[in-house]
Amino acid sequence: MHYHYVHKGKYMKKIFTVGTTHVHGFLDFIREQGVIGLSIGFVLGTAVTKVVASLVSDIVNPILSILLGSTENLKEMKLNVGNVSILWGSFLAAIVDFIVIACVVYLVIRILKIDALDKKKN
Repeated sequence: MHYHYVHKGKYMKKIFTVGTTHVHGFLDFIREQGVIGLSIGFVLGTAVTKVVASLVSDIVNPILSILLGSTENLKEMKLNVGNVSILWGSFLAAIVDFIVIACVVYLVIRILKIDALDKKKN
């Protein structure tokens, strides 16, 4: 925080008070709007994406391929209709990715109690 020393006395006190009021207001805004929880969730979501993507592509997708009775990769499964290919396997793999990532982020936030960092709204 920068202070501007204009004159000794009441002016200096007023400038300090205005500066700290804005800082406290900004911190209250961050707490009330849930910015901390959102930021932590975003960072954790980004950090676990590679691990979850590997889990899905290396473990879940092959199991789904076996259950669906195919030896090809889930992402490569498609339905050919004339000259058009409907890539339903790729779509299903994206849905599985989303569900696993959402579950992992939710569990991490719950286990670490990160959601308690936000200020409770009245």
